[in-house]
Amino acid sequence: MKALFFKEIRSYLNSLTGFLVIFVFLLITAMFLWVFPDEATGTNIFENGFASLEHLFSIAPWVFLILIPAISMKLFSEENKSGTMELLLTKPLTELQIVVAKYLAGFAIIVFSLLPTLIYYYTVYELGFPKGNIDTGGTWGSYIGLFFLGASFLAIGIFASALTDSQVIAFILALMMCYLFYNGFEYIASFKINGTLSLFISSLGINYHYYSMSRGVIDSRDGIYFLTIITMFIFSTRLVLLSRKW
Repeated sequence: MKALFFKEIRSYLNSLTGFLVIFVFLLITAMFLWVFPDEATGTNIFENGFASLEHLFSIAPWVFLILIPAISMKLFSEENKSGTMELLLTKPLTELQIVVAKYLAGFAIIVFSLLPTLIYYYTVYELGFPKGNIDTGGTWGSYIGLFFLGASFLAIGIFASALTDSQVIAFILALMMCYLFYNGFEYIASFKINGTLSLFISSLGINYHYYSMSRGVIDSRDGIYFLTIITMFIFSTRLVLLSRKW
């Protein structure tokens, strides 16, 4: 399992995919936070006068909505297309170990893309008046929420990748499913339906729980929700691999 994990990491780092994902994520967030004028985006930290990274955590999910399917699309579809999936299944690894190894490799790329954003935190911390005038607890809560969100998108993405041998189709499927789980339930809940039912439907979506954590409120129910989504799609991917033997 460890060998497969490092093989996938090397695969990302030996191609443009891993570096491109990290570069694009940092470029887009940096442009919105530091370059684009505030009157156009409402997100420029220099111009809005608040020592806060809240705009990073509102922009990042939409960027991840594109980039994480790009990370996950090759994890299984490439193996299916090249015919190496059967060879991989003959290794002394269970289907679950294969899925988890590939999942952790993709998650490592997500972590690498988020780590440089700590520079944003340091910059806002230094620029605050007085120095350090930033909601540290809320910021770290938002980071935890963003890690959970990225992990959930990735779990959905590897499931989509296991369903096809086309990376393009895997990307489109992952994008659609991630959007549905992120924003789709809130859209459905916006219709004029019973208030309690509307709240329940909204709570099925990722954004509901991500928004709660991005305010710095670490609730066990939000953590359980994210872990449930991740587990559900990892085991669904395992079932797809098992179905090849039926």
